[in-house]
This record gives sequence, C-alpha cells and structure tokens, in this order.
Amino acid sequence: MNLQPLGDRLIVEVLEEEEATVSGIVLPDTAKEKPQRGRVLSVGPGARDKDGKRIEMDVAEGDEVVFAKYGGTEIRLGSDEVLIIRESDLLAKVTPGTSKSKSKRELAGATA
Repeated sequence: MNLQPLGDRLIVEVLEEEEATVSGIVLPDTAKEKPQRGRVLSVGPGARDKDGKRIEMDVAEGDEVVFAKYGGTEIRLGSDEVLIIRESDLLAKVTPGTSKSKSKRELAGATA
C-alpha cells in the first residue's frame, strides 16, 4: 500500500532506540520509552495560508526528525510501523555535527 500524506502531514518511519543500557543491561519492551526519533518517508504538499497559497514544508524526504512523544497516528504497513504526523508536532530536525571542538564547562562549587 502506498500512502501520500495530505496538507501539512508527513509519514515518518520510527527509529527504534537501543535495547540495552550503556552498562549492558537489556531492557524489556515494557520498560522502554516510546521512541521520539524517525526518518521522513513522505511529505505532504503543505498547509494553505488564508489566501489559499501553499506554505512550503521545513522538512524533506530522508530527513531525521525528533517528534512529540505521543503525537501522530501509528499505522502498520505490512511488517513496518509508520507514523502519520503533522509538521507542527515535530520538535527538531537532526543535523550532522559540524563542530569538532568540544566545549569545556567549568564545574560550579568549591575546588580542591
């Protein structure tokens, strides 16, 4: 089944989180938090303004995004699970880090 989102909606493939903690503890499905990251599979044409002109979307196919934890509608396409979500439910677009220098923070409090 092929889906084309309408208006300001987009289809996002949910990216699963790690199944183990940093220390190696494996988390069961019931203990995992709902994922909030995904990859945009398809983008709608955009919402219309009061004059009827299309408003261009800020994301494109292939972008990795962070979305609201309980936003959107989950749809199962075969064995894949996708999310149909409004652009307004997106929180951020993940961009590759361009800065290689790490900032050093000073710790607050007394020093020894």
